[in-house]
Parts: sequence; structure tokens; C-alpha cells
Amino acid sequence: MKAVIQRVSESSVTIDGTVRGEIGPGFLVLLGVAEDDTEADSDILAKKVANLRIFEDEEGKMNKSLLDCSYDCLVISQFTLLSDSKKGNRPSFIAAARPEKAIPLYERFMDQLKDNGVRNVEHGEFGADMKVRLLNDGPVTILLDSTTWIRRDPA
Repeated sequence: MKAVIQRVSESSVTIDGTVRGEIGPGFLVLLGVAEDDTEADSDILAKKVANLRIFEDEEGKMNKSLLDCSYDCLVISQFTLLSDSKKGNRPSFIAAARPEKAIPLYERFMDQLKDNGVRNVEHGEFGADMKVRLLNDGPVTILLDSTTWIRRDPA
């Protein structure tokens, strides 16, 4: 599971001209689910995101988390994070999970954010044509990959 975390002053997602999710300060999370991802990937990544300390403390150091600041999170499914452009110029998305696997893990990730104490989790719609707006704060952008913490059995 891959996530692009952007620290934002505000962010929203619009679908068919209607705002479906909107937050003030917090994280915009672009989430990609891989075919070999499991519930463990979702759980560990959600815990990492909830506790990621990239907000400034009183001394101006990145030392506070979403939880410390009581900030919100907007989660957008984005299978293109699993793209592979090794051959040619047209990306392959074969590593991305099919919807029947990806949707439950996407939803679990959001539930786990809440279970880890994130007060408000907004989201888009899986597979929809979404317009995502953000005001990046910093800018601060962090890339996370659950395979960093979870070993895969070589099969």
C-alpha cells in the first residue's frame, strides 16, 4: 500500500460538480492499494499516518501529529500510485489491486485512521472522476509504503 501524504491548510474533493469531502488543516492522503496488500498493510499504514509528526510545534520544529493538533484527513483512492513505467512511456497498472480487493482495504484504512484517533476522515469516491483541490502547507509531502514495515514472503 502506498500513500502520498500532503500537509495542507485546506483540501477538498469534488465529484460531478458537488463537493464530497472537505477539510481545513490536516493531511490530504492519496492512497494506492496493491494486489498483494493485506489488512496488515492497511492497519500499519493508518497508524503511521495518524502519528506522523510533520506539524510544527511551538519552537517551529516538525514535532506534532494529526492527533496532537486535532486536525482532519482527506483520503483519496489513487491506483496510479502503483504505476510501473520501466518499459516504454505508457505506465502499466498491473500491480494495482482490482476494486473487489482495493475497496475494502481503502475503507479499512479510513476506519483505522478513526480507530487511531483521527477525529474526522473525509474521502472521495473509489473509481470516480474526482477533482482534488489543496493548499499545500510548507510544502510538505511525504511518501509512505507499507512494504517498508511488512515483509513479503518470496513466492
